[in-house]
Amino acid sequence: MVDYRYLGRSALKVSPLSLGTMMFGGPTDDSVAHRIIDKAREQGINFIDTADVYHEGKSEEVVGRGIKATRDHWVLATKFVNSHTKGPNLGGHSRKWIIETVENSLRRLDTDYIDILYFHRAVFDAPLEEPVRAIADLIKQGKLRYFGVSNFRGWRIAEVAHLADQLGIDRPIASQPLYNIVNRTAEAEQLPAAAYYGLGVVSYSPLARGVLTGKYEPNQTPGDDTRAGRGDKRILETEWRPESISIAKQIAAHAEAKGIAAADFALAWVLNNKLITSAITGPRTEAHWDSYIRALDVKLDAEDEALVDSLVTTGHASTHGFNDPSHPVEGRVARSVSGASSDPIALVRPLRVA
Repeated sequence: MVDYRYLGRSALKVSPLSLGTMMFGGPTDDSVAHRIIDKAREQGINFIDTADVYHEGKSEEVVGRGIKATRDHWVLATKFVNSHTKGPNLGGHSRKWIIETVENSLRRLDTDYIDILYFHRAVFDAPLEEPVRAIADLIKQGKLRYFGVSNFRGWRIAEVAHLADQLGIDRPIASQPLYNIVNRTAEAEQLPAAAYYGLGVVSYSPLARGVLTGKYEPNQTPGDDTRAGRGDKRILETEWRPESISIAKQIAAHAEAKGIAAADFALAWVLNNKLITSAITGPRTEAHWDSYIRALDVKLDAEDEALVDSLVTTGHASTHGFNDPSHPVEGRVARSVSGASSDPIALVRPLRVA
């Protein structure tokens, strides 16, 4: 039996695991992807997550074919902002791009509507009112049911909620932050802000892109069949850190002593946070998915929580001073840097038309 949960203050119920499809249309063969989709549905999973830029749209195409026969069962989420092509208006927050990318996503997904459209990330120098208005129009047209934000800091979550109130539309219902044992920075503001403003939290990378499976060895070259071994850009700039690899081995030893796989423990730890509605798991193989679903049966206790707290301080990453280069900190704009904006405040507070 799946413990379906309301997503934020909405009346929409979702499963505690969301099937992430970043590998579909790429490393995962289409037939395997469709078997995983079918198996997940049979197991009661009703939440599936993709994005317009995953493998240049191929992920959406694979997902569309995989859910077509059972479309109404699925809560289907995709994203906008990023682009795999170059151009001043190819990507970002403009009404032009949002309408274009949603139409393209609908075509690739072969569906009449998207359940949740996420801002994939923040665009620091772009206004927020225009995209919120455009999303509201698409909802009125029946092309979207809800919207959400991803990789937004707490103040942006608040700002989008306030804009929705001002425009007389429903607030976003979901926030999608990175969250796992070796990166707990979302606890500082993103998770509390989402709870306060009525957004459910659908976190991603619960296994730290595979690091928390315990398969990597400290000071050893990663295997060729791993994301790190294949030179995956995101894991190398974020999760591939000596401290995280060391902590993963300690977590694995603790889990195995309790008869639990390391991955099951790490995923169960994310779900043990009451502020988390659902966690996105991105299988590359059917065996990966089989391991993820097991985590729903794992129950953690106070000893487990205390161990993690002793390894990684609440609200922090495993590595002192770590920042994700794809989502930089905005709070310092040096006056002396050549070429800096003449209005540095505009970088974090876009001008609005009176």
